Amino acid sequence: MLLLGIDLGSSSVKVSVIDGESGKNLVSAFYPGDEMQIIAVKQGWAEQDPAIWWENTKKAVVECTSTLGERSNSIGAIGISYQMHGLVITDSNKKVLRPSVIWCDSRAVPYGDKAFNDLGREFCLSHLLNSPGNFTASKLAWVKDQERSLFDAAEKIMLPGDYVAMLLTGEAATTYSGLSEGIFWDFKRNALSSELIEYFGFDRSVFPDAGPSFAVSGKLMKHVASELGLPSGIPVSYRAGDQPNNALSLNVLNPGEVAATAGTSGVIYGVTDKRKFDPLSRVNTFIHVNHRFDNPRLGVLLCINGTGILNSWLRHNMAAGSTYDDMNLSASGVKCGSEGLCILPFGNGAERMLGNREPGASVSGLNFNIHTASHLIRASQEGIAFSFRYGLDIMKDTGIDAEIIRAGKANMFLSTVFRQTLADVTGASIHLYNTDGAAGAARGAGIGCGYYSSEKEAFAGLKEVGITTPGKNRELAAEAYLRWTKALDAALK
Repeated sequence: MLLLGIDLGSSSVKVSVIDGESGKNLVSAFYPGDEMQIIAVKQGWAEQDPAIWWENTKKAVVECTSTLGERSNSIGAIGISYQMHGLVITDSNKKVLRPSVIWCDSRAVPYGDKAFNDLGREFCLSHLLNSPGNFTASKLAWVKDQERSLFDAAEKIMLPGDYVAMLLTGEAATTYSGLSEGIFWDFKRNALSSELIEYFGFDRSVFPDAGPSFAVSGKLMKHVASELGLPSGIPVSYRAGDQPNNALSLNVLNPGEVAATAGTSGVIYGVTDKRKFDPLSRVNTFIHVNHRFDNPRLGVLLCINGTGILNSWLRHNMAAGSTYDDMNLSASGVKCGSEGLCILPFGNGAERMLGNREPGASVSGLNFNIHTASHLIRASQEGIAFSFRYGLDIMKDTGIDAEIIRAGKANMFLSTVFRQTLADVTGASIHLYNTDGAAGAARGAGIGCGYYSSEKEAFAGLKEVGITTPGKNRELAAEAYLRWTKALDAALK
């Protein structure tokens, strides 16, 4: 059997088809060729049109099925990974009522903060394991307050992956993991949080039915199958947010294991079997993909909005015509520590690990007689690695202590400078694998439809393709990190 995975990001949609038996990736495609637009009507806002997601999904699937030809008839299941925390609102005709308020939008922070105070710290942290913060529940509260007529017309609210699944199957559904990432889930009662729903004034009917991440939530409709070149009636059998899915793709499923990504945003994601939380809600705990009520698996997530987007900004604005490989090579010619140049990467909305503050990106220590564009590129990559270290120190209090960090060989992890800096400043070994979110979603589909008899079988084809260990520059990295933390302290005052 072949398995198809869809990875819906905020930059692009990637689709991969793998051979279920060997785990080998047969074909991949992504759209658009450049990055999808993020609409920012006001400072701190970030929206995308779900119709753009769907159009790019269709294009990527069709490219894959066209390349495979008759082999597409062997595709037996679909899995979906998606950008977390987004809000999609549809009416009774399944029509989208407004652009999606996506993960990096910070307009709902005051609503989450007020809910945290009104519901009480003890309740929120012991039942929700998080502050409502800037998550989907608070975003929906913003819509209720600011766009009441639209809110009243809502039939269902969904996460981005739920919406794409609905267009494939015609069925509105979600997952327990998805409800937890929206901060709708009561971890003590293993159910929707009645207190939070009543506090915000939401009707329970707007929530789709929920189930496990590994489960058939619907089957591909005939007319959609025809348009995509897929067999009609195949199941959509897996769904998860991009970070739980990235952990799955790296076979991070058991307590103590840690995964990382560094695309537009940066994430460290560790698995635990304990209901632990950060008292300041700077890192967040969600239901992991293989969670069972009798065998809990929870994911502790550190999210940094401003990581790879800084690297992208530099490329478009200061290194025009350069590739990321060119930039990485340029950075490698500068000494560790960037000769005192320091960059804070926090220019992409409110940062949870900074208490939902938004200090913005900044440059300090710039010397016109010393520093070049290569220094700026290296300092940006070091600043991103230092933000990971800063967050990992917070995660230690929840029981996540990373000695090994697993990552796919993609995005910032393609950079030797970034990998080595991260290893040097954290003391952890960085292990890279031949996988990505779309391949992970495909494997998840195989687990969800019962093709694989176990999770172990699903990852038999996963291969390690590189290791970066702490090196000779650990002291220099530590000194640079100390300068960086002082710059951050100054920015937060």
